[in-house]
Amino acid sequence: MPTVWSGAISFGLVTIPIRVEAATLNRNITFHQYHLTDMARVRVKKVCELDGKALDAEDIGRGYETSDGGTIEITDDELDAMPLPTAKAIEIEAFVPADSIDPIRIGQGYYLEPDGQVAAKPYVLLRKALERNAKVAVAKFSWHDRERLGLLRVKDGVIALHAMKWPDEIRSPQELAPPQTAVPDAEVDEAVQLLEAMEVPDLTGYRDEYRAALEKVIEAKLEGAPLPAAPEEAPAPASGGVVDLMAALEQSVARARESRGEATVHDMPKKRAAQKAAKKAAGRKPRSA
Repeated sequence: MPTVWSGAISFGLVTIPIRVEAATLNRNITFHQYHLTDMARVRVKKVCELDGKALDAEDIGRGYETSDGGTIEITDDELDAMPLPTAKAIEIEAFVPADSIDPIRIGQGYYLEPDGQVAAKPYVLLRKALERNAKVAVAKFSWHDRERLGLLRVKDGVIALHAMKWPDEIRSPQELAPPQTAVPDAEVDEAVQLLEAMEVPDLTGYRDEYRAALEKVIEAKLEGAPLPAAPEEAPAPASGGVVDLMAALEQSVARARESRGEATVHDMPKKRAAQKAAKKAAGRKPRSA
């Protein structure tokens, strides 16, 4: 795969030349738009709104629209000349505990490769320091005409870079939180059992079922064969009534355990309540006479 970006990691007074490589692969199946009448490709052209002429890349500039509707031209040379220390380097700003980073802020991931033999030693030095310190590095870097915030961590012996959102780009979830609702402890216990029954060691067994089905459709059309039959839909749950949450949880736990070949044993709610009461009573200190 082509290199995404070339530059350096700036770590105090240490400079580490690196190449940035994509850490993920795009497996999506893409489609083209076409004209239904003659099956010709549909192309998107950039057209001047004044004379209606199609423009080439060299005819197109970049501009900022002002409040009064005018346009200020911004050239590539002006952007390149901005005094940004992060224009050619990934500047490490600080080190923080990994669990202090909210996952919602983490975006696209990349691998950083040392650029040349001279870069190998400082690269390994930074990698070992990150491993021994058990922290992640917070950095700034500039790509695609904007400065970005990044996170550096070690993955299988390679330093990985994750683009991150700036603090003011994260919405507060408080406006979306549900109102205060009472939930019985028995239902919470059953939900915990469901979580445990659905636990897996890793995600290696998951695959894109939609892409697999789409590949079968394309293969069938290429061969002139019948299209794969759609699976039967499961009956939709009855709507409008009050949901028995405990019953739904117990059935879910049973199904999850059956799929693993495990036996399902449920404590009755009364038995659980008695067990909790006994624990509370055991924890109480006897009153002095």
